Amino acid sequence: MRRPVITGNWKMFKTRAAAREFFDALLPAIAGVDHCDIVVAPPFTALDAAVEAARGSRVAVAAQDLHWESEGAFTGEVSAPMLADAGCAYSIVGHSERRQLFGETDETVRRKIRALMDAGLSAIACVGETLEERESGEAEATVRGQLAGGLAELTGSGLSHIIVAYEPVWAIGTGRTATPDVAAAMHGVIRDAVAGRFGSAEAEALRILYGGSVKPGNIAELMAQPDIDGALVGGASLDAASFESIVRYPAP
Repeated sequence: MRRPVITGNWKMFKTRAAAREFFDALLPAIAGVDHCDIVVAPPFTALDAAVEAARGSRVAVAAQDLHWESEGAFTGEVSAPMLADAGCAYSIVGHSERRQLFGETDETVRRKIRALMDAGLSAIACVGETLEERESGEAEATVRGQLAGGLAELTGSGLSHIIVAYEPVWAIGTGRTATPDVAAAMHGVIRDAVAGRFGSAEAEALRILYGGSVKPGNIAELMAQPDIDGALVGGASLDAASFESIVRYPAP
């Protein structure tokens, strides 16, 4: 049975003080939650505040990105060993905003995943198609290609360090959400692609999250789909009460 994962991606929001305020509100509210793993990805500047605030709780901290080298002359970049030293357990890689705005490619995703594994961290690897790719019938080919490129170096055992997040680009920050059926269909494509590369047992064990305008009002319906194992939540994760509602989805 795959354990669900609810991940909040704060993007470029929240100072250190705001991060502490968020955890002060969230942690008491989710004290009894044990049906899912919970991850929060603050901006780099708030990682230390988040790690300290979450210490001893069920919430793990992720970075939003990293460089694939462990050190070097890369001004403004942060490495996997630095993230490990800061107390992170995960990093997001290949988010559509990184692909669209900052030149992320399947090759850089592959290198970043390797760097995370070498540092003992896990990756939340994002895949997803644009509106144009979906409307032209290329959505499945796009996602399969991103998986093939990003996971190219992995073995079956390495897959245990990966969570895949399907985030249709046309549904991120737009208020549009893929219907549960559309999301579930692509999750099935992802699981099929992974089975073809790594085997059916590994594919069945892989946790696949949905990301794209996830809110308290749609999380339960999304999570009812058998191939959806959690959510990568953007704007709705910035408010502690909203994120708590998503974390609790159908649970009391």
